[in-house]
Formats: sequence, C-alpha cells, structure tokens
Amino acid sequence: MSTAKYIFVTGGVTSSLGKGIISASLAKLLQARGYRVTIQKFDPYINVDPGTLNPYEHGECYVTNDGAETDLDLGHYERFLNVPTSQANNVTTGRIYQTVINKEREGAYLGKTVQIIPHITDEIKRRMVLLGDSGDFDIIITEIGGTVGDIESLPYIETVRQLKWELGSSCMVIHLTLVPFLAAAGELKTKPTQHSVKALLELGVQPDILVCRTEHSLNADLRRKIALFCNVNVNAVIESIDASTIYDVPILMYKEQLDKVVLAKLKLALQHEPELEHWKAFLGKLKNPVNEVRIGLVGKYIELKDAYKSIAEAFIHAGVANECRVKVEWIHSDKLGEDSIESKFSGLHGVLVAPGFGDRGIEGKIAAIKYVRENNIPFFGICLGMQCAMIEFGRNVLGWKDAHSTEMNPETKHPVIHMMEDQKSVTRKGGTMRLGEYSCNLAKGSKVAAIYGKTKIGERHRHRFEFNSKFLEAYENAGMIAAGINPDLNLVEIVELKNHPWFIGVQYHPEYKSTVETPHPLFVKFVRAALDKSRELAK
Repeated sequence: MSTAKYIFVTGGVTSSLGKGIISASLAKLLQARGYRVTIQKFDPYINVDPGTLNPYEHGECYVTNDGAETDLDLGHYERFLNVPTSQANNVTTGRIYQTVINKEREGAYLGKTVQIIPHITDEIKRRMVLLGDSGDFDIIITEIGGTVGDIESLPYIETVRQLKWELGSSCMVIHLTLVPFLAAAGELKTKPTQHSVKALLELGVQPDILVCRTEHSLNADLRRKIALFCNVNVNAVIESIDASTIYDVPILMYKEQLDKVVLAKLKLALQHEPELEHWKAFLGKLKNPVNEVRIGLVGKYIELKDAYKSIAEAFIHAGVANECRVKVEWIHSDKLGEDSIESKFSGLHGVLVAPGFGDRGIEGKIAAIKYVRENNIPFFGICLGMQCAMIEFGRNVLGWKDAHSTEMNPETKHPVIHMMEDQKSVTRKGGTMRLGEYSCNLAKGSKVAAIYGKTKIGERHRHRFEFNSKFLEAYENAGMIAAGINPDLNLVEIVELKNHPWFIGVQYHPEYKSTVETPHPLFVKFVRAALDKSRELAK
C-alpha cells in the first residue's frame, strides 16, 4: 500500500488566481526540506489533451519528455522543481471519459449501468493515486483546474471527498480564494471567500488550509474572521499577496509558514529548514541586474503572452545567468513588412522568431529574419522560426523566389520545408505529431557543440514538418550549416549561419527544458550575444 501523502489544491471565486504557482511554490518548499515531491494537474475540459486547443484558449501547449501534450502549468512545475514531468502528471476529463468508455466497450462493466459515481470517480481516483503508488514520491500535490461550482469540476471534487474519507490524515485540501479590495469602500472583503468555502462544503469537502489572494496584507482581525466563518485554524489562513515575479512566491509562502502548516496537517516531520540559498541568489540577481538587453519576440499570438510562456520564462532564467534584464519586445508578425521592419527593430539587440502553425504572419517572420541576417543582429529561430529561416535563405541567398513550406504552399517548386514521411499517412490531429524528446548529434566544431559542451543531446519536439534534406548541399555551400542531426531519421535539427555573430535555428523547443536551476544553454548564450550587440551599439 502507498505511503505517499496527498495534497489537493482547489480554487474559488475566479479563475487565474494562481493555483499552479501556489502548488509549485509549496512543492519547492517541501522539496527543499528533503521530501520527494511531484505535482499533477487535472483539467476539467473534455478535450483529451490541449494539443488541439488554440493558444488563445489555454496559452501554450507544454510538452514533456515522454511526448505528452499538457497544460502550461506543468512548465511551472518543472521550472520550480527542476524535475521532469510526464504523461501521468496531466489528466483531462476527456481522457477519463475515453478510458471509461473504452472499458465499457470491452465489456469490463458487463451488465452494469455505467455512471459518474462510481465509474468516472473511480477512474479519477485511480489516476490521482497513480504517482503515489509508484513509490517514487513522498508527497503528491494535485491541482484541480477550474473553480468550485463549475459543472465540469464536480466529479473531481466528489473524488477528493471520497479520498479524504478513505485516506484520513494522509490527505488534505488547500483552497485558493480571493479577498478583493473595494476601492470605494477602502477595505478588503472576505464574503467572496466565505461563499467559495460554503460551495465547497456543500459538496462535502472541508478545506484544511485557505490561501487568500489579495492586493493588500491581511491583518490579524481579518484572518480570525476568515478562520471563524470558514471553519479552519487561524494559522491555516495564508496570505498570498500580489508579487512582482512568480519566483517571489516560494519565499512569500515560506514567510507565511505554509509548508509548516501542511506538514503538521499531514503528520510529517519538519526534518530541516528548507535550503533556499540558490533560489534567493537567483532572486537577488533577477531584481538587481547589471545590464539590460532588448530582444524582439516575433510571433502571431502576441495578444496573449501565455502562448509563449516557456520562452518568456527561459529569457528570465538566461537573463539572471548573465546578470542582465531581458526586456522582451513583443512584435506581431501579422503587422511586419519590409517597409516597417527598420522602425520596429531599431535598437533591438536580438530577435527570436517563435514557433507556431499555419500561414498567418508567415511573411512577417520571413521579413524579420532577412533583416536580422543582413544586419548582423543575433537571431534565434525555434521550430517554425527555424523553418522560416530556411525559407528566407532559400529565397534571398539561393535565389529560389518561390521557396516555401508545403504547409503553406503545397505547389512550390522549392519545398525546402516539407511534411515528415511518417506524418503523411496521419489523418487524426490529436497527439499525432512528432512529440517528446529525441536525440541529436552535434557537428564537431560547430557553435552549438561549444554552447552545449557536448556532441550528443536530447531535446523535446512538437512538429510535423522538417527541412527537406535534398536541398542541404546547396544550403551548406552557401554558408547555412546543418549543425545538428537526428541519428535515427537523418533529420536536420539545428542550423547555424557562417559569418554571422549569432544565427541559430532549432527544430525542437529548448524553452521546455529551461529551469531556475538549469537555464537552457542556448538561451543563455543568445542573451550573451545580445549583450555583446548592445555594447557594440553603445560605442
């Protein structure tokens, strides 16, 4: 039988209160005290995974080593804990129902009426304790998506109720809620929190700890009032005040003694004070940069910056590694043309062309790459960004004016980007791309081999299209070098341009592997190249 302890994190009043950041921060504190911790996210939508969701709906789709397309909160989990997540760390209602329906079709419930309780809740329960059953973790934190009262979340709350009854002191619930400040009244209001807890109680779940999001500090009287009306101890009313950066939150939660209250509820030893020296050093450098660089991020989802969440966070990690603030300039590729490039790129020290799908904004990305290539501005292309670099080079250096990707122009005579062979027979969209970690051999003497400090790497992918290797000889003769090759498919994974200060494109997504403790080397060196450019321009 599993000896793991389970913590469930629910939310009320409104979405986007930060359950993922609170979960990751608590996990960081418990990990720093010596416990083996992991976090999982249960999403109430019926999509099987976020892979087919538009980024405007849920932000970026995060990809794990084992090829799971997951919620972006898993990125926070990895960035805080520096521990890889997997398919088991993100579960959706779609996956739950798919499993139960498949079992019904196979005859597993023969003769029985399949119902929400017990069949759906049993499958949720099985998945909730799966990581605990592995024996690899002491504490499993489970974030329940959505808010209490949502129809979609009801089966999850019911499962939590059952687990609290079954597991006793090995299980607890943290409820994240809002204590809004009404400017007209000049005071914080606790009634939304009271109603949120009441809704949870009506579903049979008494929270053990309340984490209260607030713009202003909660005084002792407010804490006592919340404790009294919500039936929790005063020390279990935790203030979560707005912070200047998400990386402040573990320290704020430590000051609020959230980890101590949790361990007491779970009847676990404190062991030792959390080792947070590295984290505090990171924060010190983040808040006291020596330099600043301006990097343009060119993409088509600029209105919703969560679409590029991992890239934005990787820039923070790389900035700290260079004791430098990275000021990201968000540039909409739809609004870029050769006539507007110079004004928009004036003063930039580097340009990253972001990943994506489809032809919207593609010409803007290509125009941006032409400008940075010709003006020796450090360039970093990720996935589609690399593909656009190859299209631009084909058109403007090799002279193939119709060079394109067959994703956008199936009739081009120079399909420098084309669909991978094993993708041509794929008809279903969900979970069918080239996903997860694949190996890559780096060319000796290449810039990327020096950056990584080794010649064999593994990186995470999410794509269907690739560089068409039949054109490789022409590209290399003109100075665009294949610096990284997948050994299994002979797929060009990395390109770099000769006689340019820093021009690198990668087919994979390095941003997924960047964490506080181990910032990704490509981002670190790209920011350093941008820093060199800023010093050059300042002369």
